[in-house]
Parts: sequence; structure tokens; C-alpha cells
Amino acid sequence: MTKMHINGSESDVVRLFHLDLPPEAVERFTTQAGTGEWPLQYALGARQLRSAFVDVVSIRDLGEMTLSRYLAEAHQLTGDAFAQMRPRIDALKGHVVILPSQAFDHVTQDLSIATPLRWIGTFSEVKASPRGPALRSASARGRTSRPGPETAPRHRGLTYLLIGLGVLALLLLAALFRAG
Repeated sequence: MTKMHINGSESDVVRLFHLDLPPEAVERFTTQAGTGEWPLQYALGARQLRSAFVDVVSIRDLGEMTLSRYLAEAHQLTGDAFAQMRPRIDALKGHVVILPSQAFDHVTQDLSIATPLRWIGTFSEVKASPRGPALRSASARGRTSRPGPETAPRHRGLTYLLIGLGVLALLLLAALFRAG
């Protein structure tokens, strides 16, 4: 049994598990039942697990794409640890479960991974970097040359429109009252 600590504040981390089950048993194991039973959550020993972030992959369904390439493209995995594990990852057969940090719902918890899961590795996702150069205009620093809302001139057209709609509503109510 593998023990693992999940820090509730972590982000940009992906955990890869091999699932040692026959294909016909995978869906039942990885899908949360309407009664709340979820064998995957039990096998992880997780207190909290969000199904929307659980990625179950049949390696056969990837076709010509290798599993490591799928992980690099779909989960933006990089780094030396990932590069060193690529041959081992690509040698896997059957199904894998991919759990990004979000799958644990930002809850600090200790996992006790049990069969049919086998932990393969924990990897880092590429962190988003800003696109383009830093903004240098005065408005980007929070200053503008335009007057703020407290000094902006009032829009008379909007005021007249609202008054007109109010009068129209009163006239319709009066007509309905007389007809009834």
C-alpha cells in the first residue's frame, strides 16, 4: 500500500496511476454511483475527490499517440522527472487514472493507495506565463485621463427614457384597472 500526502493548497501537480482491472470492470470502478459509492475514491483512500477532474484513459483509445505525449499535451506535463519517466509511462497497457490537483478539491488529506491502483508518478504542469510584454500605459497603472463616475456628466437621454417608461407603465395599469 502506497501512502501519499495531498496538500490542499497545491496546484499544477498531476498524479498518474495505472489501473489493473479488466476493461469491463473499469467503468464501474471509476464512476461514482448514484448512492455515493465510488470504488476509485475508496482505493485512493481519499476523503474528497471531484469526479469532474478525474481523467480515466484507455491507452488503446489513444491510437498512435503515446501516453506520455497525451500527458504532455492534455495536462501540459514537463520537467526532468517526467522526461525520465516517459519510457516507463509509454510501456503501460490497459487503463490509467490521471488526477490533477483540482481533483482533490483543495482539501488536505492523506491517501492510502490500494489495489487495483498502482502509483506511477507525480509530475508538474506548466505554469501559465503572461503573454506579451508588461503594460506600460497610465491606465494599466490605475490612472486615466477620463473623469471618474463621480465627475462624469449625467446622461439626459437615459433619464428621459426611464421617465417615459414609467409614465407608460402607469397608463397601462390605469387602463387595466378601468377594464377590470
